[in-house]
Parts: sequence; C-alpha cells; structure tokens
Amino acid sequence: MTWWDMCDGRAGVGMTVTEPQERYDEGEQASDLNRVIGKQVKVLRERANLTQKELGDRLGYSEDLISSLERGRRTPQREFLEAADELLLAGGLLTAAIEDVEKAKAKARVRHPAWFRDYARLEASAVEINFFSTLAPPGLMQTEDFIRTLLNGRQPLLSEETIEQRVVSRLARQEILTRWPPPIVTAVIDESVLRRKLGGRKVRQGQLEHLLKCGRLRNITLQVLPLDCEENSGVDGPFVLQTPRGKQQVAYLEVQGVGQLITDPEEVRILAARYGSIRGQALTPRESLALIQELLGER
Repeated sequence: MTWWDMCDGRAGVGMTVTEPQERYDEGEQASDLNRVIGKQVKVLRERANLTQKELGDRLGYSEDLISSLERGRRTPQREFLEAADELLLAGGLLTAAIEDVEKAKAKARVRHPAWFRDYARLEASAVEINFFSTLAPPGLMQTEDFIRTLLNGRQPLLSEETIEQRVVSRLARQEILTRWPPPIVTAVIDESVLRRKLGGRKVRQGQLEHLLKCGRLRNITLQVLPLDCEENSGVDGPFVLQTPRGKQQVAYLEVQGVGQLITDPEEVRILAARYGSIRGQALTPRESLALIQELLGER
C-alpha cells in the first residue's frame, strides 16, 4: 500500500502519516450508482446474446474493463454509455444516466476515506507524476487482480468491505491517465518487481500486459532498472515526485505503512536530481517494453 492510498496531503518535511482507522461515508452512493449501471449493461448485453469479450471488441474496450464496469468497479465514461446504448438498443436507458455519472465524477473525492480526500484532489489535478518503484508497479498502473492480491495479503487482515472500497477507489483514480489533457507520467520500475510472482502466473501475466499498454500511451514513459545494472542511485528506496496543477512539485517517501510528504524545495530538488540519475541508469523505453514482452513469454 502506497502513501497515495493513505495520506491526507497535509504532512510536511519531518512529518509522517500513518494509516488510521477506515472511515467511509456517503461516498458509497457513487459506488451504488456504478453497480446499478453495471447491472443494466449486463442485462442488455445478455439480451443481445453477447459475451463480455464480444461487447468489448465491438465497442473498442477490453474484456476486463467490461467485466469491471458490469460489477460496478469502474465509473462508466460518457463515450461508453453513448456507444453501448446505441449498440445494445437500450433506447436511452444508459445515456439517461450520463448526467448523474458526471455529477458523481465531479465529487470523486467521496470515493475515498475522509483522511485521503485532500490528497486525492491534488492527484486528480496533477500535470506531472514521476514514479520510482521497487516493490510493486505504481498504483495508477495496477490491474484489478493485482490490487486485490496486494490487499488480500495485508497484515493485519483487511475486511472484505474495506478491500472492495479500496479496489474501487484505486481503479477510479486511474482514470486520470486517460483523461484529456492527461498528466505527463514517467515511471522507473525495478526489474525485480516484474519478476515477482505475486498472485500467481495469471495475475502476473495480466499485470505485465497492462504495463505494456500503459507504456505505449503517449503520455506515459516507462523504463525498467535492470538487475544487472552496476550502478543504482535508487538504493535508498522508492519515491514519487508529483506536480499538482498550479503548485510546486512535492515528493513522497513511504515504508511499512508510514508515509512522509516532502514539500521543502531543496529536499524535493535533491530527489528530482536523484530521479534523473536513476532514469539514466535504466533501460531505454524501447528496451524496457521489449524486456516486459520477453518476460511475458516466460513460463
């Protein structure tokens, strides 16, 4: 679990944020709306005798995305609702929900626990995000199955309700990667992260495939720091650099559920310089995607 899923955005240099008791409120109303629309899509799809894959192929979406939408774990976009309404001959049933969906998206912070909303608002307006990941792929690039694997393995154990809420929240946050205009994102991922078999072969394969898709987006540059690299400026651990719209760049460090948000310009500058060195030591974006493709072929 990274700080993006626990910090309230108020910590500064020398201040830490630990994960408090879960506190969710009316935010579940947004999830309820997603579930209702998802059930409607499922009924209409089955009436049309289409599988999730067939519907996805016709609309230009993946089978996994259709599955997530039908289960209410993704917020349906206007474009999807319009296209699905026409294809499934819904007669306006799906497009009628667009206004409510837009209102729910405008209040996206309610998907998160109260202590996280301030930072969620900053992340939603980020113009640039830089990740150095040594334990897991960046949260904004994780698949639903991988997220569940991480949350199911937490100690002490999380309740099923908490896991479900966190899955929905993290998937919803990922929408910033495909909005317009999207933030500029760079990510350097240690090769050990790609080789780790968390969740088993199927989960790992799905995660690697998703990283390939992310790495091919125009706004995302993905690099891998190889295990045989003889120099590594990132041995002190993972961190994130983020630039919210209209604000100065900040940095974040996290270990064992304790996060530290760094806002001091000099401290942030040092980490930014370190990140530049790490990127220079990593494989090129082309080489990185080739390595991920190679790992996908391994059994």
